[in-house]
Amino acid sequence: MTKSAPKVNYLKDYQTPAFTVDSVFLEFLLQPEATQVTNRMQIGRLRAGDLWLDGESLDLLSVHLDGEDVTSQCRVEETGLSLSTDKEQFELEIVTRINPEKNTALEGLYRTSGNYCTQCEAEGFRKITYFFDRPDVLSVFTTKVVADKSQNRYLLANGNLTESGDLPNGQHYAVWQDPFKKPCYLFALVAGNLEKISDTFRTQDGRDVALEIYVEPRNIDKCEHAMESLKRSMAWDESRFGLIYDLDIYMIVAVDDFNMGAMENKGLNVFNSKFVLAKPESATDVDYEGIEAVIGHEYFHNWTGNRVTCRDWFQLTLKEGLTVFRDQEFTADMLSPAVKRIEDVKRLRSNQFPEDAGPMSHPIQPQSYIEMNNFYTMTVYEKGAEVVRLYHTLLGEGGFRKGMDLYFERHDGQAVTVQDFRNAMADANGVDLQQMHNWYVQSGTPVLKIESEYDAQMQTLTVNCEQSLPETEDFKPLLIPIGFGMLNSEGHSLQLQPIESHLQTVELRSETNAVLKMTKAQQQFVFNGVQTQPILSLLRGFSAPVKLSYDYSDQELALLASADEDSFVRWEAMQTLLLRTVQAKVAALKSVEEYAVPQLLVDTAEKLLLDHSLDPALVAMSLTLPELGYIGEQYREVDVDAIHQAHNWLKNGLAQALQDEWRNTYLRMQDDSEYRYDKRQIAERMLKNVALAYLGCLAQHQERVFEQYRAQHNMTDVLAAMKIMLHQGHSQTDQALQDFYQRWRGDNLVIDKWFAMQAETQNETALEKAQSLLSHPDFSLTNPNRVRSLLGVFARLNLVGFHRADGAGYQMVAEQIIKVDELNPQIAARLLGPFTHWKRYDAERQKLMRAALQRILDRDNVSKDVYEIASKSLA
Repeated sequence: MTKSAPKVNYLKDYQTPAFTVDSVFLEFLLQPEATQVTNRMQIGRLRAGDLWLDGESLDLLSVHLDGEDVTSQCRVEETGLSLSTDKEQFELEIVTRINPEKNTALEGLYRTSGNYCTQCEAEGFRKITYFFDRPDVLSVFTTKVVADKSQNRYLLANGNLTESGDLPNGQHYAVWQDPFKKPCYLFALVAGNLEKISDTFRTQDGRDVALEIYVEPRNIDKCEHAMESLKRSMAWDESRFGLIYDLDIYMIVAVDDFNMGAMENKGLNVFNSKFVLAKPESATDVDYEGIEAVIGHEYFHNWTGNRVTCRDWFQLTLKEGLTVFRDQEFTADMLSPAVKRIEDVKRLRSNQFPEDAGPMSHPIQPQSYIEMNNFYTMTVYEKGAEVVRLYHTLLGEGGFRKGMDLYFERHDGQAVTVQDFRNAMADANGVDLQQMHNWYVQSGTPVLKIESEYDAQMQTLTVNCEQSLPETEDFKPLLIPIGFGMLNSEGHSLQLQPIESHLQTVELRSETNAVLKMTKAQQQFVFNGVQTQPILSLLRGFSAPVKLSYDYSDQELALLASADEDSFVRWEAMQTLLLRTVQAKVAALKSVEEYAVPQLLVDTAEKLLLDHSLDPALVAMSLTLPELGYIGEQYREVDVDAIHQAHNWLKNGLAQALQDEWRNTYLRMQDDSEYRYDKRQIAERMLKNVALAYLGCLAQHQERVFEQYRAQHNMTDVLAAMKIMLHQGHSQTDQALQDFYQRWRGDNLVIDKWFAMQAETQNETALEKAQSLLSHPDFSLTNPNRVRSLLGVFARLNLVGFHRADGAGYQMVAEQIIKVDELNPQIAARLLGPFTHWKRYDAERQKLMRAALQRILDRDNVSKDVYEIASKSLA
């Protein structure tokens, strides 16, 4: 493309399709560099006008209209093909040729490691053939795949296998038919010399569904957890939502080169191998949980995304926000609801809140875009899931299920909008949810300011709430449920008695737990019978995606951290104490004052460590220091060096002050039994490794860390020890790094970890280490996982290296983004994220980051993916 601004797409310009496609027959003659695609469509007219089909990078061979060659009558442009016809019903056959081998963008049909694979969401199908590449054109697809049998043992596509056989010249074929209408973004094809594992699942209606997972032969021993996760997903969706799988077969294929985590193509899900492959020696607890969650996510899409799909891409959160909520609930039910909720909040705050505060800020229903791939964002997915959770919180489990049932009853087989979902929730429960619309169309993170007034004589508590969206003109108040409780000074929960006039806005969930329903910009809630000055427990369960402003004292936070009945509030209180301590140290560093770790903080941490009745995972998460990036988000101007110094100071201080407790906790959590992916073992490993991270700050415990690495008990423990050694600069670090590489040099996913943990290590040589890894023989710019593990981790998580004062970190990453953009624009655009926050840094760093962004933008061939983010960042 040129430097001229690309076209902007607007939701307000949406028009219904001019044609329908009743059925599609696709035939692929697979060749690495010259695959021929025959596309035969049965088309019906809906309104007057020429026929326009989307298409990019296609070699057009022929076009036939009802058997007549009309190739010469077609107008072929860079983005599609147009043809003038006044027919109402007709058959159109288009033959094109494409080059899968050279498709490094990994959109459309591409070839990787000798295997063919497709990725069509959002607009990749137009790189396979000319078509109506939009989600509101639904068709029945039949796919015939023809290929060399020696190079392509399996030929897979959507739906059920209806025919297969051998052909002359060493070829064979397979025909797949998907009986359910779908948009072309859900099309999939896979072919290659893969291996598979098989199983079956008996549905509630008594059918046996064949389950198959396809991987490269060297990975066949790492599929068991993925298969078990799939079966658990299917059983959970039946029991929780009454949703039953609808085809005879469900297939998963794992590939190393994939832009996304996975893709929910109907009946044939294509996965990044990161979210399929696992065994204890090579995968961590986080990997296991991620596999279970993503397997569930893509399976749940069968109904929330496939059977009911999006009308247009502005409705993306309709399927993604809803399905993220469903996979979060699934993981919570499989493991620990409390821990899962905290994990989701951490992810939201560390990634989505900054997105909300940056130049790419957008509502969960964007109103415009240049490149749709740029809007597969934390806002659309994670904040979208939080908005879905608001329905669940407001309506309860039973009410939410009624809404879901009505949604499928009304819209099965349709392409619909977020309004259709909201209407189903409202109509099923007989409530007005129109105010929920404001969550969809306003960008930014709301601020919820709360103040309280206690009247000892009247024994009443008044809670004054105010909501706002900073820097938002014409702000429309949001419907905000506020999880609420009260404690006395001993830490006991108090009974809640809202005054009679507030019974409509205060919903009691138990004697000590309530939801305050806030609908106005300013609103008051009053409680009677409050016999003592209470300590408020606010936003229980993180009941809304907001920033809470409430003036807690440190003593109140300490009490909440050790006594509240809500796990999120306990975690949040401890994290706030830790954050305040880091902030106080940053201030002290700037004023060159002395500042010691507060005794209250040490005592609260000790209390948590000594309370053996608590979930070890909750203790571990509570005592893990806030991430550097999250700390930086609390400042208008990020002081990179001071934050890093204060963070290290606090970690070392807590390590020293609680040395005996960390050691005792580490020993108590030790478990030499066989690795299991279960709630108890995961929690104990988590707390053990947090304790080890603190002990690793102390010279006398270096050998303990190395011993854990040397034991090679499981990858969770190995990686934890390896990261501690890297971050603390232990004497055996180089030895362990080399040993780790030699052990795992044949396993791509583990070598990704090897790159990532070095890229994240923050010290004065961080940039030089990252630069040296760029020239490592195992690094490749064409593999998205490898690029993310080195460049993505370095730019996003290495505060010290990326933001080095001389700007060398910015220059290095910018150079690589330019190279990646020529190969894979989607991945290049995602690497730009850390640059978008350039205004948050000091004047010199701002200048250097702007220069790097300008250099990325000032190219004749900049992709529209990169153009959109870079130009908005500089605007």
